[in-house]
Amino acid sequence: MSEDLDILLCAPRGFCAGVDRAVEIVEKSLQKFGAPVYVRHEIVHNKHVVQNLENKGVIFVDELDEIEDKTRPVIFSAHGVSKKVYEDAEIKNIQFIDATCPLVSKVHREAELLNKQGYQIILIGHKNHPEVIGTMGQLPAGEVTLIENIEDIKNIKLNKEKIAYITQTTLSVDDTKDIIDALKIEFPNIKEPIKSDICYATTNRQAAVKNIAAKCDVFFVVGSQQSSNSKRLVEVAKKNGSKESYLVHQEFKLPIDLIKKSKCIGVSSGASAPEVLVDRLIDQIKEIRNIKVQDVEIIKENVEFKLPRELREN
Repeated sequence: MSEDLDILLCAPRGFCAGVDRAVEIVEKSLQKFGAPVYVRHEIVHNKHVVQNLENKGVIFVDELDEIEDKTRPVIFSAHGVSKKVYEDAEIKNIQFIDATCPLVSKVHREAELLNKQGYQIILIGHKNHPEVIGTMGQLPAGEVTLIENIEDIKNIKLNKEKIAYITQTTLSVDDTKDIIDALKIEFPNIKEPIKSDICYATTNRQAAVKNIAAKCDVFFVVGSQQSSNSKRLVEVAKKNGSKESYLVHQEFKLPIDLIKKSKCIGVSSGASAPEVLVDRLIDQIKEIRNIKVQDVEIIKENVEFKLPRELREN
């Protein structure tokens, strides 16, 4: 009889306050307005969540033009949208409810304020990610320069002396620090945010993975292939000593031979992955081995964000 397999379960993991709020906004909108309710883009990057909501009468669209019944409300996703999307909704007379994460909204306000103060803004983020598109879309074209890595710094052409940087909220804390250090060498007077733009949930989940990665033969991160914060957790596990690390998405096939050989497996989940998917993964591992599960908590999270005024009960 082989010995038990240790599973170290990261805490915190899974839904952050911004995702919780976004999903609740959709649920409450269904209660208040009935189905169908439209959502522009995936409300959060998780197929399980999206499919659940579709079954309740939510219709997901990429653009406002796809909304067939303009009398129905539309919800803007947690990743945030550009100014043009708000303007289009008003022109088309579509009622919208904004589920943008408050921590993304904070970066939007920061960008606007820096722009008013005459700064050229550098945004550290992933090209074509909905959050980055929304943040760049707060200001006229050319006012925000996107960089993805240290190499991009060499190619920056700036026409202003006052330079500031902001970041996407779901980046790797360590990789971003390296990019920021390189920016400070290139632009010694660059203005930085008063508080890091990388959100508390991203930071905490990466710290929790880092805390146990070196003990793990394999690390599984439950999350979507579209989820930036989930993919960063896979990288963090690998960089911090886990022999193998994988993103467990809907089409993922468990590496059974690897599980049979392992002594210790680490498990976490991205900020848009519901706990039911973590439970499902552990049940699948249980079919292969006898397991001992241990929760490893590094910090308690008690952040909550208010719902938009139109959905509050009082």
